[in-house]
Amino acid sequence: MRAVITVVGKDSVGILAKVSDVCAKCNVNITEVSQSVLEDMFCMIMMADISKSSVEFTTFSQELGEYGKNSNLSIHVMHEDIFNSMHRI
Repeated sequence: MRAVITVVGKDSVGILAKVSDVCAKCNVNITEVSQSVLEDMFCMIMMADISKSSVEFTTFSQELGEYGKNSNLSIHVMHEDIFNSMHRI
């Protein structure tokens, strides 16, 4: 099982490290990362393996959401099944 994680916000030091830390604490493995900085906006998409997560998916999503809220970042976590269903024509 995988999840798609998106992060958007004003660029600052340590965003990737902090998001990765939340994932590690939940035993979620980051398998792919794509990031860029557009002027002063940080944009990142991650694929994460949630099959061995130590917490429920909703808890993981809430923890990343809380970090995002406290850091003025927009962080969304979507289960791969929902992502695939939304983008299937």
